[in-house]
Amino acid sequence: MTGTSLTGKFRLAVIQLQVTGVKADNLSRARRLVKEAAGQGSRLVLLPECFNSPYGTSFFSTYAERIPGESTQVLSEAARENQVYLVGGSIPEEDDGKLYNSCTVFGPNGELILKHRKIHLFDIDIPGKIRFQESEILSPGNSLSMFDTAFCKVGVGICYDMRFAELAQLYSRKGCQLLVYPGAFNMTTGPAHWELLQRGRALDNQVYIATASPARDETASYVAWGHSAVVNPWGEVIAKAGAEEGIIYADIDLQYLAGVRQQIPITAQRRDDLYTVTSVQEGSS
Repeated sequence: MTGTSLTGKFRLAVIQLQVTGVKADNLSRARRLVKEAAGQGSRLVLLPECFNSPYGTSFFSTYAERIPGESTQVLSEAARENQVYLVGGSIPEEDDGKLYNSCTVFGPNGELILKHRKIHLFDIDIPGKIRFQESEILSPGNSLSMFDTAFCKVGVGICYDMRFAELAQLYSRKGCQLLVYPGAFNMTTGPAHWELLQRGRALDNQVYIATASPARDETASYVAWGHSAVVNPWGEVIAKAGAEEGIIYADIDLQYLAGVRQQIPITAQRRDDLYTVTSVQEGSS
């Protein structure tokens, strides 16, 4: 880990991947882009939700894998070969007859250090716009998910998890300075809420937020909004992708984060005598 702890900074890369119906192509492209990101000095790399498969209830069972399995093997090797922390977006996971939307995280030596199963399933119905019901085929996860790096503690959510402010608050109160959300907002909710939610979570909790979307494919049955981003604790978007495949980079500055928390000390000012948010089910960390 080169000098990062001395400066309080490290480079984060977000890969906005063009996902196709060919799993092998998705995996090889992800592996190549992880290598490219590491070559640019990134120490933590984030992939999008459902990076190995088209996103949709009709695809999940076909593309689902056990963990460990083919896709996580590729992620493990990519993390080890490039000496990065790799947040593997998410994949459809099959376990004991159930399907989950699961994010795996690998350390620089290739070991699996975390598995987060999407807690809040994406069930929405906006008349004339979009109806999507993940719960028709997926089961929800039941735990918070945090992991330690050589730089800071990171909290993990998947897409719809970002809408739930309590989850982000719990992560912040448990010491996370960066929250990552692989997600695939659509062409209705994306332009309306995607950036707004990221900036809100960052401001509420004085943390960095990073989101990774698949690149936009207008021919897909579910069209992702794209616009992966990184937001700082002041609520500023410091890196943002367009709609196409690419990598965005951001230097995470933990001294800057500490300064924001000192200037506006909301953590110390919370009225725990009046209200509190608590976790019932302790997560992995």
